[in-house]
Amino acid sequence: MDLAGGKSLMQYKIKKISGDASFREFYRIEKNSTSTILVKANKNKYRNLIIYAAINELLVKNKIKAPKLVQEYFAQNMMEIENLGDLSFLAYVKNKKNKFNDYKKLVNLIIKLQKINFKKDIKFRNNKIKIKKYNLSELHKESDLFFDWYLKNNSKKKEYIKNKNIIKKELKIIYKKLYFQGMCFVHRDFHASNIMIKNKKFGLIDSQDALRGNLFYDLASLIDDVRIKLPIELKSSLFNYYLSKTSKIKTNKEELLAKNDFDILSVQRNLKILGIFVRLCKRDHKLSYLKHLPYIWQLLELRLKNPVFANLKLLLNKAVPKKNRKKVNFNDN
Repeated sequence: MDLAGGKSLMQYKIKKISGDASFREFYRIEKNSTSTILVKANKNKYRNLIIYAAINELLVKNKIKAPKLVQEYFAQNMMEIENLGDLSFLAYVKNKKNKFNDYKKLVNLIIKLQKINFKKDIKFRNNKIKIKKYNLSELHKESDLFFDWYLKNNSKKKEYIKNKNIIKKELKIIYKKLYFQGMCFVHRDFHASNIMIKNKKFGLIDSQDALRGNLFYDLASLIDDVRIKLPIELKSSLFNYYLSKTSKIKTNKEELLAKNDFDILSVQRNLKILGIFVRLCKRDHKLSYLKHLPYIWQLLELRLKNPVFANLKLLLNKAVPKKNRKKVNFNDN
């Protein structure tokens, strides 16, 4: 296989680098004083390569840093993209005492993303890529990961089925209360590990799952990131900073609705992540994700204080008592 410029892949130094929770593999290609990233999709080439490249191109066109496509090898389930470096925002900010100014920059980036004027279809090469809407069906589909993996592996079969049905009905009521739906570009995985820092500029990776969705999904992903513990006061300051800067919240009533949407989406996302992390452990043997489970429950307990979750809080307390939230049991149901 030849790389851009006609040189063989074998003429460069190639090193496998750590991946993510997907089925992709990543390799760094060293080219003299520069380097690129080779992305190999072991499954779902269309989503993990073509859509990813198309979304990146959309972001770059809107002056948002994302990996540019260097060369495509879609027929071989691979592509070569720009290397945004090794420094993630997570590594950069984790041990800093004053994080507010750094996080403000990321809130500004979310606002910039929300200003993207995109149509339902994105033209990329010979493909027309439809950007789906983050509708209620999609929210429920994601919540099912909590039931199918976390709850199923922490309950007796009879209790699991009963609790699943009751909680799903309550979530249906709650999700219908979301107000700011389908209004903007949503990265969908906007957390500290997916933001890279190169030349003092932020770059976004893992954008292949982008949708048209709620104003507060990416903000909830950032503020209630399961990988980094932020003080409650900082979380509140960042939420208020967003409200002060966005042009999409216009009235006092909308500010109240904004807090509800934020809390609902944080709960939805973290229920989903509980399921994903147990799946990564049990199915894919990636045990390191289990260390995050206690903090995910802390985030859920924080947001469940909102009165909108009065019934859900009771149901979750019954299905997963607090004493059982620091561990996971693998049941064969």
